[in-house]
Amino acid sequence: MSWDPETSRTCSALNEYVSDRSNERTGLSKQPRQDADNEPSANPVAYRYRWVILAVFALLNIVVEMHWVALAPVTSEAAAFYRVTPMSIGFLSMLFMLVYIIISMPASYIIDTYGLRPGIGVGAGLIGVFGLLKGLYASNYAMVVLCQIGLAVAQPFILNAYTGLAAKWFPINERATATGLAALSQYLGIVVAMAVTPLVVNACGIPGMFLAYGIAAMAAAVLFFLLFREQPPTPSSLADEKERLLVGAGLRHIFHQRDMLLLFGLFFIGIGIFNALTTWIEQVLAPRGFSEEQAGIAGAAMILGGIIGASILPPLSDRMRRRVPFLLLCTVMSVPGLAGLAFAHSYPVLLCASFLLGFFTMSAGPIGFQYGAELCYPAPESTSQGLLLLAGQVSGAAFIYGMHAFRSEGGSMTPFMVLFIVLTVVNAFLCTRLTESKLLRNRE
Repeated sequence: MSWDPETSRTCSALNEYVSDRSNERTGLSKQPRQDADNEPSANPVAYRYRWVILAVFALLNIVVEMHWVALAPVTSEAAAFYRVTPMSIGFLSMLFMLVYIIISMPASYIIDTYGLRPGIGVGAGLIGVFGLLKGLYASNYAMVVLCQIGLAVAQPFILNAYTGLAAKWFPINERATATGLAALSQYLGIVVAMAVTPLVVNACGIPGMFLAYGIAAMAAAVLFFLLFREQPPTPSSLADEKERLLVGAGLRHIFHQRDMLLLFGLFFIGIGIFNALTTWIEQVLAPRGFSEEQAGIAGAAMILGGIIGASILPPLSDRMRRRVPFLLLCTVMSVPGLAGLAFAHSYPVLLCASFLLGFFTMSAGPIGFQYGAELCYPAPESTSQGLLLLAGQVSGAAFIYGMHAFRSEGGSMTPFMVLFIVLTVVNAFLCTRLTESKLLRNRE
């Protein structure tokens, strides 16, 4: 009996159909092969275009963070302009935290199910539309609130994509670096807003500032849709040619990883503390005689430390092919930073402590995100990252409320700061129980 090409193609199609049905039952997603013979690439390629992808993504991140804290440095002037209370202006920033808790997991599901370009594209579209609308209707507080909600919905589609983008476009020895640069763009957006907003408001007023930021948002969205690609022509690593878990199976896999459960604890404490401190830093320092201006500079020193730390430690983690020692280092070195914020009476000491805390706390984030993605492989990266961020947002809301509710009669938040130091020591102990991911150890 002869074996003709048509019979071969029919059997191949039948085998593919059976494989797909089996994957549906086991929760595996089929990854497309890139070469003609369906053979894995022997030498994965790191394409130069990955830096264009990261740059376009970083621009979106910068813009959405600018809109998040746009009014923070001009709260009093904004309250007078809109004829509302300062708390109503602060509410515009709090919306991002509240909306993230609701939208985080749906955003991760969309990114992991439909791909990076459709998932991040949802966020890009929302950023462009609502950013521009906020600029066009900047004189109406109700419209500003509505547009801020739209921008807050967009944020999880950006924040939850760090590790997914790194996994698709970067080899494993560059992924902490890529995640660190993505986080760096987030910090840059905050710094730009803090530094530029007062200047633009003085020159053009609040409506002019929002219009300028709205045009920037639309430009970033247009660049994303013009330049962003879903994936490189061939996978960036051999591991990415293997079958991946679908979102539901991925969640079950994530919660069965012992080290990932410990990492949830690290992020629950670490991000929660950072969010609470950035919210109440002026209230923490005021009882010791520091002015609002000094508190603002201390906050800027913390962000500056984070920018420098995110530029140094994640690349070192990639170079040394270690995650756990860096997480332990960052956690231990956060303790003197917290102690300085809690007890320092000298302004130079306060600035050094703020810088130290930002350097280590904010650089631990991208290393932890990448470590979690490696631990949970082959679960979707955006799902693991979204869960880590969600843990930090929930604890952040609890810590923010607790610091305000349990302050002393004189307004001091020092007792809660002592609690934060104790919790950070607990985090250091948790770090000693972590093990390096198999994906990193095996060097693919």
